[in-house]
Amino acid sequence: MMDQVERARLCPLFEGIGPEDMGAMLDCLGSQVRSYPRGTYIALEEEDIRFIGVVLAGTVQMIKEDVWGNKTILTLIREREVFGETFACGAETDSVVTFYAAEDVTALILPFHRVLHLCPRSCDFHQRLVENMVTMLAAKNRQLMEKIEVVAKKKLREKILAYLSQQAQHSGGADFTLPMGRVDLADYLCANRSALTRELAAMKDEGLIDYDKDTFHLNIKMAIGERQ
Repeated sequence: MMDQVERARLCPLFEGIGPEDMGAMLDCLGSQVRSYPRGTYIALEEEDIRFIGVVLAGTVQMIKEDVWGNKTILTLIREREVFGETFACGAETDSVVTFYAAEDVTALILPFHRVLHLCPRSCDFHQRLVENMVTMLAAKNRQLMEKIEVVAKKKLREKILAYLSQQAQHSGGADFTLPMGRVDLADYLCANRSALTRELAAMKDEGLIDYDKDTFHLNIKMAIGERQ
């Protein structure tokens, strides 16, 4: 358990909470560490969500499916990030998305009512925990805004360039590794996988990008000209 406590302490949700308080805080919150094998569902659409999950290892996908079974990846929740907070915080706790383990996932599960409300012991960490939660909600909204920016583009190449531009900005340079493979990237871009593969190959032939598997190089000067 100590190893999990150390992992959790690195999450922004617990920023400003000293290591000497972590164990007592997690006990106070009634936290549990759960494991989800790759390919399993953590929470399904329309399921009542009354918890906050902190990813200690692995990657969680936030997925939206339509009535025909078409899947769209809304965002990825990576190590040290949280999921479920949008629905647990709301007046209606039923989820409108599905949370899926894209890799083997270890998650710290926190009952939301214990996070939000002060316990009888009035632990000092509670106020800081709520402040951190608000900050992380803002970050999640920013991720969803990035998603909207990408899928709002009309042409597939424009979507790809918008997405790669975001990844370059996050990495701080023209070279970066994508956090998802081709199948998941097609779902994220709301595109056909074969069409995505063809477009990436064409962009590589033109010198706009270069890639080896999931490692990409974006020719930023050409990309700027392409998007003007």
